[in-house]
Amino acid sequence: MGLRAYGVAVLTATAALWLMSGPQREHSLLPDSSPEAVRTLESAVASERSDTTKTVALALAYLDARQPGLAVALVEAAPLAARSDVRVQHVYARALIDQGRNDQALAVERNVVGTCRSVAEATETPPAVGCNSLLLASAIRRTNILGELVSLGVRDAQAHPEQARIAYRNATREARVMVQ
Repeated sequence: MGLRAYGVAVLTATAALWLMSGPQREHSLLPDSSPEAVRTLESAVASERSDTTKTVALALAYLDARQPGLAVALVEAAPLAARSDVRVQHVYARALIDQGRNDQALAVERNVVGTCRSVAEATETPPAVGCNSLLLASAIRRTNILGELVSLGVRDAQAHPEQARIAYRNATREARVMVQ
């Protein structure tokens, strides 16, 4: 009788452990506050892959959700028409920065500045689609900061916050002249 009771106890314990483990649910990559908005944007981009406005909105949503890898993958898989838009390139550079790829982000931002340079120079040639003074100013500022980061050898600003702060100060310091 003791052996039978022991066997029943082992089977009962095994069944209880099996029932307690239950199926495991995967955690979402995105925070619980924004999955519906992101799903809507993903559907919109899937239906119109060459729409740059929707691509930029989805990439920014990924960045806001702290998923720069998804933003990078989105831009890299986008059609050439969307990928070559300066607004998409500007967001792509931000995603590269968030991934710790400052040297690649610098190259992308320099391309944005070169493409939009006609806005500042007021040449007769019309600026590229998406270029405006706000985008150009943001790209120039980011290029200056990234240039300092890369010159200091900082690939990932989050991994080296002290050096990133020094690079930021170097890139944004102003010189004032007093005339008497």
